[in-house]
Amino acid sequence: EKTEIYFLAIFCLEATIKICALGFILHEGSYLRNGWNIMDFIVVVTGTISVIAAQGADQSTSNFDLRTLRAVRVLRPLKLVSGIPSLQVVLKSIIRAMAPLLQIALLILFVIIIFAITGMEFFQGSFHHTCYVVDPATNYSIRLAEDVPQVCGDRKCAPIDNEVVQCKEEWQGPNFGITNFDNMLFAMLTVFQCITMEGWTDIMYYCNDAEGALFVWIYFIPLIIMGSFFMLNLVLGVLSGIELYPVLLTPYGIRFAKERERVENRRNFLKLRRQQQLDKELNGYLEWICKAEEVMLNDNSMTLEERATIEVFAFFLLVTILWFKYKQRQPSS
Repeated sequence: EKTEIYFLAIFCLEATIKICALGFILHEGSYLRNGWNIMDFIVVVTGTISVIAAQGADQSTSNFDLRTLRAVRVLRPLKLVSGIPSLQVVLKSIIRAMAPLLQIALLILFVIIIFAITGMEFFQGSFHHTCYVVDPATNYSIRLAEDVPQVCGDRKCAPIDNEVVQCKEEWQGPNFGITNFDNMLFAMLTVFQCITMEGWTDIMYYCNDAEGALFVWIYFIPLIIMGSFFMLNLVLGVLSGIELYPVLLTPYGIRFAKERERVENRRNFLKLRRQQQLDKELNGYLEWICKAEEVMLNDNSMTLEERATIEVFAFFLLVTILWFKYKQRQPSS
């Protein structure tokens, strides 16, 4: 409260300088044509009204409630975002990712509903059995392991005497009755806990104790693979794909993209023209060699040894030119 007036003075000075430099609202690029400046202006106006109202309330006997105006103080940390462009890029990325994230959320909800319905078919009502000590006087009123009760079902509570400790349905269930497959709501909550991989092994062990460990893995292995390893990682894929979009939509980003496209086009054009020039020169050399070989071989004054030497030399020269053309057409590493 004591520093309120000082921070408000700094914010008012900042807003005044911006309004003088940019203009207020009439022309394009003015102060209130920017969303971040609008938020700053709201913070300044509400802060000024709250300070004036607080001083008026101190001088009068009226009980004016300033809690509504003071609640706008939560926007003050966002002023840091308006001064740091990198934070603006992050927030714009998150906002732009809302629509793709909604589609991913619907897909995850569809998977959760499928596994919740399947879990209700197999494990409905199975998490409310626990071990009790049989007391003939009170009719199993003492629960075994009172501090940490465990789910029971197919397994025996006492391996020696089953008449002393029995598995009875008198327990609310693990996690105060929240973790179960009794209805659709609790089943979806339990499946969501499993795909977040927070305590899913305990839930699997509960199912093992209640229904046996023979077929429980058929339910939990696809749940973890599809729900945790695949579905939740789609969120990271969407965020990584949307991350650079706000940067590209800025004037500097658009200018950079156009300049990069122009440089790439010029580079490809120069590469194509150099390749065409090399092909033209090599084809000329090849045509000259073939013509010279034909002229020399038609000369009757040459002996067989000279003709053989010329043919060998022309062959090696032809192979060298073809190899050079092949290397020129290979992509550079």
